[in-house]
Amino acid sequence: MSMAARMDTQSPALHVADSHDLIRVHGARENNLKDVSIEIPKRRLTVFTGVSGSGKSSLVFDTIAAESQRMINETYSAFVQGFMPTLARPEVDVLDGLTTAIIVDQQRMGADPRSTVGTATDANAMLRILFSRLGKPHIGPPSAYAFNVPSVRASGAITVERGAKKAVKATFNRTGGMCTRCEGRGTVSDIDLTQLYDDSKSLAEGAFTIPGWKSDSFWTVRVYAESGFLDPDKPIRKFTEKEMQDFLHREPTKVKVEGVNLTYEGLIPKIQKSFLSKDKEAMQPHIRAFVERAVTFTTCPECEGTRLSEGARSSKIKLISIADACAMQISDLAEWVRGLKEPSVAPLLAALQHTLDSFVEIGLGYLSLERPAGTLSGGEAQRVKMIRHLGSSLTDVTYVFDEPTIGLHPHDIQRMNDLLLRLRDKGNTVLVVEHKPEAIAIADHVVDLGPGAGTGGGTVCFEGTLEGLRASGTVTGRHLDDRAAVKETVRKPTGTLEIRGATANNLQNVDVDIPLGVLTVVTGVAGSGKSSLVHGSLPRQMGAEGVVSIDQGAIRGSRRSNPATYTGLLDPIRKAFAKANGVKPALFSANSEGACPTCNGAGVIYTDLAMMAGVSSPCEECEGKRFQASVLEYHLAGRDISEVLAMSVTEAEEFFDAGEAHTPAAHKILERLADVGLGYLTLGQPLTTLSGGERQRLKLATHMAEKGGVYVLDEPTTGLHLADVEHLLGLLDRLVDSGKSVIVIEHHQAVMAHADWIVDLGPGAGHDGGRIVFEGTPADLVAARSTLTGEHLAAYVGT
Repeated sequence: MSMAARMDTQSPALHVADSHDLIRVHGARENNLKDVSIEIPKRRLTVFTGVSGSGKSSLVFDTIAAESQRMINETYSAFVQGFMPTLARPEVDVLDGLTTAIIVDQQRMGADPRSTVGTATDANAMLRILFSRLGKPHIGPPSAYAFNVPSVRASGAITVERGAKKAVKATFNRTGGMCTRCEGRGTVSDIDLTQLYDDSKSLAEGAFTIPGWKSDSFWTVRVYAESGFLDPDKPIRKFTEKEMQDFLHREPTKVKVEGVNLTYEGLIPKIQKSFLSKDKEAMQPHIRAFVERAVTFTTCPECEGTRLSEGARSSKIKLISIADACAMQISDLAEWVRGLKEPSVAPLLAALQHTLDSFVEIGLGYLSLERPAGTLSGGEAQRVKMIRHLGSSLTDVTYVFDEPTIGLHPHDIQRMNDLLLRLRDKGNTVLVVEHKPEAIAIADHVVDLGPGAGTGGGTVCFEGTLEGLRASGTVTGRHLDDRAAVKETVRKPTGTLEIRGATANNLQNVDVDIPLGVLTVVTGVAGSGKSSLVHGSLPRQMGAEGVVSIDQGAIRGSRRSNPATYTGLLDPIRKAFAKANGVKPALFSANSEGACPTCNGAGVIYTDLAMMAGVSSPCEECEGKRFQASVLEYHLAGRDISEVLAMSVTEAEEFFDAGEAHTPAAHKILERLADVGLGYLTLGQPLTTLSGGERQRLKLATHMAEKGGVYVLDEPTTGLHLADVEHLLGLLDRLVDSGKSVIVIEHHQAVMAHADWIVDLGPGAGHDGGRIVFEGTPADLVAARSTLTGEHLAAYVGT
């Protein structure tokens, strides 16, 4: 029977299974969402827009994606769930029509020094197998090429319980590829002892020069002076060899000081634990300055930074070792792998080739596999996570992206758009949180949240087509076609900063003059050398004190951290309360003496339910206010401390400006927060609930207090809505007009058009970049159209 004869002539009615073509959300209340109800079409590309803090991430990530992941986790056994992250059910009445969610967010990859681009994407694992099969000389299994695996040798007697017990002599060997000197880190740290103590003084005379180590400190200085291992009255330079060994390197030892059991430990391991294991960004400025002075990181002299043992470096394929392969630019490595024709490992070569080609396709061909994962920008990290999904055979899943165009030059955005459309065309639902008009333009469906941020947002202002958004009159709709004009007149520089012979990373002996006293924008495609030029050369030229650098590094903070603690605002507030009531400032800290004893100042009680999601409920004792009842009886201008922390920045700015609560130190910090557009944030809001754009601006407000002549900003438009970019440009102008020099690494055309001077790097990425392709005013760049940036800026301003 023919195919035509077998087919039914009548088209069948819609199958009931095909009717589930919507994701339905009803009554979503996560974070600032106000009972949001919405229907999202499946197998389409939906873009979520709105000002920073309007509730986009709360709806997409914290509600839809979180519930999808939670329900998938529940399909595993209780035993397996015990090893997985526990997710609470989002605050929502109904979630219907969900499919498996694959989340590709901007979370930075782990900053562990042993985590690299290669280990994060499995490319290293495949290379190790390749070298263990084809490398000459053969040195062992794949682990012999792994810089995270140390070599182990053991021998001794083991008891075998088989019938009659008997002891058997056994030896065990495992060949690893870790360099023994740097332990697979590639760098070794040296501590400058002269920054830790003055060796002409004794411990009793206050020899320590470490911040916070006061001579009467029971836990630090006195444990050394009264340990019995050292003579506290002898100058350190006169210590015997044994005393010096005990002073600097002694293993942790229990000692008694004034009847109290304490642990004595050599100074160097103590410094490593107390300072070097912490995130530098989270340190107070004076402690960060001390660490930068006292500790130097140098390339490991034994492995020359490759992290690998001599054996692993000696095994080669076609004169290339695994260290050479990892150091290559990925686009070059892909070509090298393509040239390997070995039938015995053909499936492995095909898989490795696909992974490397995916890097190139997604615009990351300029990276190398040895690049530490912690040094990737948010946009680069997100694209690295995308690699495993390119070419995936999965369909009918929901892909969730958080601003995938971050860190991309306008030239690269089209490539990203093509990838998103390809994922959709395979039958997947693609949800994208985005601000860039070029990315919003490809949406099948747009959901605009707002109208404002924080408590002023959390509602759906518009849903429909792009044309409908343009005509809707919402903040996004009004600003969608905004175009900043190129400045007619630019500021005159007050001086120049000369950079000569810059060679960091891919820079090719660059000479450039950066004008001072103006707004300078450094542009170029991703990987062209912008960050290498600015972050690698400026501090060296001006001295670290003269440069205030604000990068995209994540803000570290627990749910106890909030804008008041992070910016230092809580200190003057506590002092003002203490002065007004004649008590100690520590009472007004929920992390110290004033904490509610029931919830320890958290405001909520957390109940751990093993593999099930933990439950948090407001503390009944303090009703979520976090403070003891006695502390709330103290008032400042009629408000208690919990009421002050519940204020928005705008309210608090007015409160601390005049009258009884007049506190200039607090008011100054609040002014800076309002200046960067965070007037709607409440002072006590946990940092964990802030959006990416809000965190970046919080960091900017904090650094604005530092005294520096040059401000360096790394893509400050990250996470900012089109309307907020205008606000940011005003802030940059105010900084320049106050006598600062502002240097911005940026891809946003509005910032380029607003600049006084542009330095454009390129022409390509990696070894195809690293050169200055244009220096001059934005008007000259548009007129010349000699670079990729010039072409896109000209198209943007409509000339």
